[in-house]
Order: sequence, then structure tokens, then C-alpha cells
Amino acid sequence: MKFDLHMHTRRYSPDSIIDPEQLIRQAKAVGLDGIVITEHDRLWPEHELEELRQMQPDLVILGGVEVSARGGDVLCYGVTDLTNLRRGVSWRDLVAEVHRQGGVAVAAHPYRWGQDFDALLKEQNVTLDGVEVMSNNMDKALRRATAKFTEKHPEYATLGNSDAHEIDVVGCCRTEFGVPVLSLADLVRAIQERQTTPMIHNQ
Repeated sequence: MKFDLHMHTRRYSPDSIIDPEQLIRQAKAVGLDGIVITEHDRLWPEHELEELRQMQPDLVILGGVEVSARGGDVLCYGVTDLTNLRRGVSWRDLVAEVHRQGGVAVAAHPYRWGQDFDALLKEQNVTLDGVEVMSNNMDKALRRATAKFTEKHPEYATLGNSDAHEIDVVGCCRTEFGVPVLSLADLVRAIQERQTTPMIHNQ
């Protein structure tokens, strides 16, 4: 199954111009089996996700969140309460809270904007569950740096995502799962078990 696990809509992310209904149509058009909407510091209400599912019943539609944590953004899957996942939270506290809720934490676009990703992990004495190794917002240098990191750290799941804020990049990078993913529980388990293969569209 092919998923895009990092995307934003204009409903809850002010820097996105994507209409949610347009998003689900485009996701199907580019051959995705599922999507995870990850607004900035905001979870979609479940009843609103269900409305999208009714419009596109053959697309798996799940909700996550991109937390603006101290040191860099982190994609969180399988969480339902953002009370202790506010902007500026440390990675160490974020991972502890995400795991307490039964979810997983994945670094979004590491090394971007000069982020010293390795040093931050060491400083905060933390291990994430996965790392985004390719997205629309990661150039060749960032992708090489992340590939080098994952060679040293095979315990990290590797994900490919679009980080879409505009409709034309939806699904440009994606993650193929080696197991069925039909729910958040499936998604969390697949990332924990590293059943992920990052891909470029038409690769």
C-alpha cells in the first residue's frame, strides 16, 4: 500500500492552499492508497475525517500532526491528545508523550534550515521511531545527509512524503508499506516494525 504521510490543508494550516476535497481527489489520481493529514500543531476532528472518507471510500484517510517542537518539526502518528505536545516541547518530552499514547514520532525534513539533527538527538538523549528521508522540501543534499544518518541508524523507519502545501506535489514522494494499513493502529505498528519503503512517484 502506498501512502503520503505528511500533508497540509488550508482548513487548519494557514501556509497551505489545498482544499481538503481537492486533496482526496488528487491522492486517488496519483495512485495513492492512503493519506495522513498532518496539520501544524492541530489534529483533525475524527468526524471531519469521516466526512472525507464518505466522499472517497476507497482511500484510507487518517489524521496525524506535525508538532513544532524545540529543535525541529516532528510528525506524530497515533496520538489523540495534544495537551502535552504543544509548540516548543522538547523532543525528549515529545517522544515520551507520544509513546505514552501508543503512537510513534518521526523526524520531519531533518537537516533542513541548517538543523544539526545528530547533535540534537545526542543533546536531548532521545531516539525517534523514524525519519523522513525524502520530501518535496528536501533537496539532494538533505536527502544525502539523511541517507547517511539512516545507514548508521538502521533502527529508524524511513519514510517518503510530499509535505504538500500545494496540490501539484501530493504524492510526489510516498511510503510503500509491506503490510496492510487500514487504521492508525496498523500505521503505528508498520512504522514500529520498519515495514516502510520510501519512494518517488513513478519510481
